[in-house]
Amino acid sequence: MTRAETFDCPVQVPLAVRPMGVWDSFQTSRRNVLELIPEIAVRQPMVSGRTVKRWHMVMEPGAIRRVLKDRLEDYPKSDVTKMILRPAIGESLFVAEGAHWHWQRRAAAPAFSVRNVQALAPVMTAAAERAAERVAAQAGRAANLYEEMVTTTFEVISDVTFSGGEAFDRAAVHRAIDAYIASTARVSILDIVGAPPWVPRLSRLTTGPAMKAMKSMADEAITERRGSGRAGVPDLLDHLLDGEDPETHRRMTTAELRDNLLTFIVAGHETTALTLAWALYLCAFDPVVQDRARAEARAALGSRAATVADLPALGLCRRIVDEALRLYPPAAFLSRTALAEDRLCGREIRPGDTVMLPIYALQRHHLLWPDPHRFDPDRFADPKGIDRFAYLPFGGGPRICIGASFALQEAVIILATLLARFRFTPVPGRAPRPVLILTLRPEGGVWLNVAEAGD
Repeated sequence: MTRAETFDCPVQVPLAVRPMGVWDSFQTSRRNVLELIPEIAVRQPMVSGRTVKRWHMVMEPGAIRRVLKDRLEDYPKSDVTKMILRPAIGESLFVAEGAHWHWQRRAAAPAFSVRNVQALAPVMTAAAERAAERVAAQAGRAANLYEEMVTTTFEVISDVTFSGGEAFDRAAVHRAIDAYIASTARVSILDIVGAPPWVPRLSRLTTGPAMKAMKSMADEAITERRGSGRAGVPDLLDHLLDGEDPETHRRMTTAELRDNLLTFIVAGHETTALTLAWALYLCAFDPVVQDRARAEARAALGSRAATVADLPALGLCRRIVDEALRLYPPAAFLSRTALAEDRLCGREIRPGDTVMLPIYALQRHHLLWPDPHRFDPDRFADPKGIDRFAYLPFGGGPRICIGASFALQEAVIILATLLARFRFTPVPGRAPRPVLILTLRPEGGVWLNVAEAGD
């Protein structure tokens, strides 16, 4: 590695430098799935191998486009992905395939229109203000900004899904989600050897009561809303209740609504919290960028929290979010199962092969990104210069994350509000370690020293 890669760059995952067998792969995956990625994956377009089953890691944008867009139906999500997620979110948008996915996507799309997402911005502004108050109370000492961001984004997603719902115990749902991810999302040895889905994974049999309670609460809240109607600005649940597939005129049942709402709650707060936590870590890592962003935020906001109207004036804050998503993509590893014969990067793909898209490696690839491990938000100054399938924090093709604009709007509003008021510096010896469980989390939290920014 060059000096820049070891001393002048933020934390990164140690990638594999030797081949692994089944047991090594299992042990590594239990520790950190990203450590399964061979180091050559950030320098080659494609890496293939066999760990009981044939597998391919693809980092070439044209081949990725083929998997995610051109031959989408031939590359459904892998059985492992579905086994991990189905107990929590059923056959919702994130898991469903084919026609069942298409009609749900069409019915849900209006809820995430630009107009509707912007109408929810006051919820984000209010949450940013509350976050700033909590952070201010910790000025002068170290604070775990990851925990703070989880609290903040959960407030947002709760307020835009079940606003005013008495039946929805937010704290209980939050605990159930955390317990589910902690016990269920780690890869099993049976996943590594390709055992069929009907073979029970013991670690996935213990979360039933918590998930059942969470689903029951969500069902109750949906039923309550159906009876009482909306009050004030329509929230996400209102929009989904109104949603209808324009082709089939099908509407979501209570169970389908619940599974999709739980999808948005799980994905919508965890991923944005991670993005913000990593962005704050990066700002602390590079005080020059932090000072520039603070000056931008103060010029736009003064002493108030950011609003959606401020976004055009917060270009650097947006680029910091983009760069945080490049270096630490929440969904850092995608897996697909090939259903048909194909060729990717000149190599044969057979039905049953596992095709992996290691987004972490793609977005640090030496052939696609200059000095790829370095924190440089200005690389996003001209987004048109970046290959659409070289940067995939929200996926790509027809199944691109439906909530991407919501997440980006929320992240910039909260980040700008915090940077305008506080100065963040690293805590020596407490650098976060990027670990992929279900999402790319900072093991140990993101501990930063907090100080009032002053004038």
